[in-house]
Parts: sequence; structure tokens; C-alpha cells
Amino acid sequence: MEFLIAFAIFDPVNTEIMTLLLMAAGSGSRYGKLKQFDDLGPNGEFLMEFAIYDAIQNNFEQIVVITKKENVAFLEEHLSKRIPSTIKLNVLAQELTDLPDGVTFTGERKKPWGTAHAVWTARKVIDGPFVVINADDFYGQSAYKKAADFIKSDNDAYALLGYTLKDTLSEHGSVSRGVCEVKGDNLIAVQERLKLVQKENNIVDEDTNLEFTGDEQASMNFWVCRPSIFDKIESEFRIFLKDEDRIANSELYIPFMIQEMLQAKEIEVKCIPSGGDWFGVTYASDKEKAMNSLKEKSDSGKYPAPIWK
Repeated sequence: MEFLIAFAIFDPVNTEIMTLLLMAAGSGSRYGKLKQFDDLGPNGEFLMEFAIYDAIQNNFEQIVVITKKENVAFLEEHLSKRIPSTIKLNVLAQELTDLPDGVTFTGERKKPWGTAHAVWTARKVIDGPFVVINADDFYGQSAYKKAADFIKSDNDAYALLGYTLKDTLSEHGSVSRGVCEVKGDNLIAVQERLKLVQKENNIVDEDTNLEFTGDEQASMNFWVCRPSIFDKIESEFRIFLKDEDRIANSELYIPFMIQEMLQAKEIEVKCIPSGGDWFGVTYASDKEKAMNSLKEKSDSGKYPAPIWK
């Protein structure tokens, strides 16, 4: 299952619309249920509601949720009852039939086309810079401020809000992370490592046996993008749909799109340390820790309780 949430801001000086896209990829196979709808907050909030709150605190004003067709009505009702009425809410369905003009697909496929396609689904409602995050991750309040400041700096560059690799692991199993190569404040590359685990003093990718210190910057899918990515996604999607093997088993991913544009020198990507305290819920065993963390933040006054008043 995938969601995608978007916000927008109007600034009297910078008139560009700033949008936040929030995605919840996957069906929760390792978690055991649809974690996007799990009541992790101390007052039954979804984890994504904390992201929405943090974005609103940084003046984001429009939310676009992209999900499966059967969840559109539920999410529209759930969120519209909670978020401020001044925030524009759109809930859209990500569907296999949403293809580039002149392209058809008659085969069988159960899973969506991937996170890049989820972003592309919002192409008709986004015409300015936007941020991409996951619905099932908590990124920390400072990350949203840094992203908003970067967008409002009138910079045409893309950006990645990075997290220290050792702070993004799970105690309950291996995780997949994009390990960043950074030069100065420029992102050079992101390499996906699929089975990262802590072993003594190092972090090891069990898939390749590569070792990391843990101090590297990791991508947790917190991207600042520009509308130029929509044309790139469509171009790659057309190529993808001509490859029978990829159609059967593969997906289109946002980091791949950005890396392709980066290597072609079409864009510049900054790597900004987020300063946020990230946590996620990859496994069911992660749930208790996430719930305790959210309760602690509410008890300390970082969030109102309940979060929507």
C-alpha cells in the first residue's frame, strides 16, 4: 500500500507553492499489518499525523494524500475531521491504469508501480518545489524547518535531509538504507544497502559484506524536489513499460530518478543533516518503542495531547 501526502505554503515574498508529499510504501509484510493505520500516538493518532502537524507548524497549507483506491474515502474522512479547516485536503488514488499518454498496459500486476509513480500521480496538483517523506517514519520537528528554509531560500537545487546511519537501525532485524556519498554539502551518490545490521563496532550489509562506521549519512526518503522530476519519471516510466521483465517484478523508485538526474548533471543535490530524531516501525517489535517515544514527546509538551484540538 502506498500513500502520499502533500502540503503547500504561500509566502508573501516567495510566491512559489511549497508542497510536502508523504508516502507509505508497501503492505506492511514485515510489520504484520497496515502500519499506516496503526494507532501509535497516545491519543490514537496515526504516525503520519505527527508529520502533518510538524509541517503545519512550518506553514504548510495543502495536503494531498495518495493511497489505494479502496482507502480514499476512509482517509479523506479521517483526516478532514482532524486537521484544521484552513488546510486544503485532497485524497487521490494511485492506480495501475494511470499511465503516460499513448501507453497501454494489458498484463497482470498486483503491486503498485513504485514510489516514483506515486509522486507522478500528484503531477496535476503540484507546480512548485516539494518535499517527499514516508508516512511510516518519524523525522523530527527540525527536519521540516530545515526543508522549509531550504525551499524558501530561492534555490533551484534538490536536497536530501540526511540522518546518521547508526541512528536509523532496528533492534529487531536488518533494514534497507540508502548510504550517502557526500562531498562538502553536495550529495554525490546514494547506494541502496538492503540488509544492514549492527555487529559489534561496525554496521555490516549482509547482502554485500560491506562494513560502515555508522557515522555516514543515510537517506530515509526525505527529499526536496522540483517539478522537473515529473518529466524524468514519465520518461523513465515509458522505458520501464517496454521491458517485460521489469513490468513483472520491478518498481520505479524516487532515489533512482534523482540519482539519474544527478549523474547526468541535470540537477544539483544538497545533503543537509536533518538534526531530527528519526524512528520508524519496520517490524511489529518496533511498535512499543515508537509508542513510548510519541508519548514522551507529548508528555514533554512537544506535541499537544490530543494532537488536534
